[in-house]
Amino acid sequence: MKLKKFLLVIGGLVLVAALVGFLVMKAFPVQTSRAGGMARAYVDSIADPKGTLTTETNPAYRPAALVAPAAPAAAPAPVSDEWPSYNKTLTSERFSPLTQINNANAGRLKVVCTYDTGSWGAFESGLLMVRGALIGTTQFDIFSLDPNTCKVNWRTHERYPGYLLPTNRGAAYMDGVLFRGTQDGRLLAYDFATGKRLWATSLVNTAKRGETIPAAPIAWNGMVFVGTAGGDVKGGKGKLFALDAKTGKVLWQYFNVPRAPDDPVLGPVAASPLNGSTWKTPQGFPISGGGSWTSLSLDPATGRLYQPVGNPAPDFAIDVRQGSNLFTNSIVVHDARTGAYQKHYQLLPEDWHDWDASNPPALITTRGGRQMMATAPKDGYLYGYDRASDGLLYKVPATTIRNIEERFAPDKDVSFCPGSVGGAEWNSPAYDPRTNLIVLGENDWCATVKVKNERQLRDVKLGQPWMGDNAINPFNMIGHKQVRGHDHWAGWLTGFDADTGVWKWRIKTDYPVVAAVTPTAGGVVFFGDLGGHFYAVDADTGRKLYGKKMPGPLAGGVITYATPGGAQRVAVATGFNNIFWPVKSGSEKVVVLGLEDAASPRAAARP
Repeated sequence: MKLKKFLLVIGGLVLVAALVGFLVMKAFPVQTSRAGGMARAYVDSIADPKGTLTTETNPAYRPAALVAPAAPAAAPAPVSDEWPSYNKTLTSERFSPLTQINNANAGRLKVVCTYDTGSWGAFESGLLMVRGALIGTTQFDIFSLDPNTCKVNWRTHERYPGYLLPTNRGAAYMDGVLFRGTQDGRLLAYDFATGKRLWATSLVNTAKRGETIPAAPIAWNGMVFVGTAGGDVKGGKGKLFALDAKTGKVLWQYFNVPRAPDDPVLGPVAASPLNGSTWKTPQGFPISGGGSWTSLSLDPATGRLYQPVGNPAPDFAIDVRQGSNLFTNSIVVHDARTGAYQKHYQLLPEDWHDWDASNPPALITTRGGRQMMATAPKDGYLYGYDRASDGLLYKVPATTIRNIEERFAPDKDVSFCPGSVGGAEWNSPAYDPRTNLIVLGENDWCATVKVKNERQLRDVKLGQPWMGDNAINPFNMIGHKQVRGHDHWAGWLTGFDADTGVWKWRIKTDYPVVAAVTPTAGGVVFFGDLGGHFYAVDADTGRKLYGKKMPGPLAGGVITYATPGGAQRVAVATGFNNIFWPVKSGSEKVVVLGLEDAASPRAAARP
């Protein structure tokens, strides 16, 4: 009898807890989802490995011969000791000409200073260093630091509703002004010296459509360019905007997928051949997707703007959007001045794995004299295109690729590699002209999906997540089985010959490599992983030169620059709180490293 009463009491408490949880979820969906996701991430990360690198060289590698007589190339991007844009140059090579830190002394790196933002978001900010100031962004803030001491010059806080993914990927700089997007759909401009906000322009309706602006803008020729995210939401459509840098006026806008009559228009709509012929959707299913959630590349010599475009939606349910779904999963090339469509490269037609074109392509001139575009979407391959002929030169694997042809269905689980958050995410391939290597970081993590049926997909409300995984756990939108294990929770850093695509060396880590990659003229490549390990490796061989455990996972900027005093520094964004990734939580911090004999006295700062 006592046991029966005890069980009744326990059952009642469970029901009450479930009811309270349900009510809290309804009242505070974003906060509850984030708390639940972070709790799950903490449990998953309890048994984290220590962090190791395994380097392999390719005995079959031979440097590529000239593919043609070296023709006069377009003017190279100017080199600088600074880092003024998301990928350093608008052409996104990420190569630094600095040599003070090199493959002979990188093992002597020391932490110079640390800045703790006090924020607990997904610190994916591509850091900048320009005009003697180190610039970073969090979900709500933009800040300026002394690049040698981490002392705060200024910090500006914005107030708007939180979002499920607390992400901002950085700022752009031009002519004394900084620009950033927000997760309530605005582009903001700030005075570089003071942090005072100069203007704000609303571009999308976050509350109604679920569209946001997490990407780092780029700026050129008096204009600011930024895309909008929201391609995983029912009714959400990615768009691209150009704004006047002085006033915030919309100069033109471009729709990445076919527009509907009620889609808002804020300025001149750029010319495009796009129509609905590649989308076969049932009545009542809005064309959705095509988010432009990462930064852009631009060729100043031609004025061509290169835009990576994300997945169609619903992400996994291909039967309700049959066709190639243009222009999703594409690099779309625009006339930057007018926005007019010029051409596109669709990397992944008919995508059902959520494999976006996920980062800005690198526009490079190879040792063989080719004008190339190198791009790495989430499907685990590196693609090399000849920009003169638009021909595909190579498509080579960069991580584990398995079972990618099997279609999803409502009545079965389908496992595939890489999963929906790999191989390459928001950080681009880098190019080292010294070695002629494209250096690429990748995730090695698989997923399992059982797709929703048409009725379940139809029942989702506009503005709500619409990925299509039939998961009981609401935090498993990107695949309901993503178990960490020795064969599918890892990362790769690979050096590929830019002319041939043949790998010269590759490194496997026991954590995914999501953070930015930076090669230098000193013969060093800087990178980090989600275990919080920062590394310097030899650019010619992949040999480890230096490794240090940082305060948190690395998923954002890894940059190098010369301080006003002349000392070379490396700045790293650490701290990554994201419900999709099972890693340890912590506050977002900027860590600055340098050589001990060139370092200023150690300093630390907090807001």
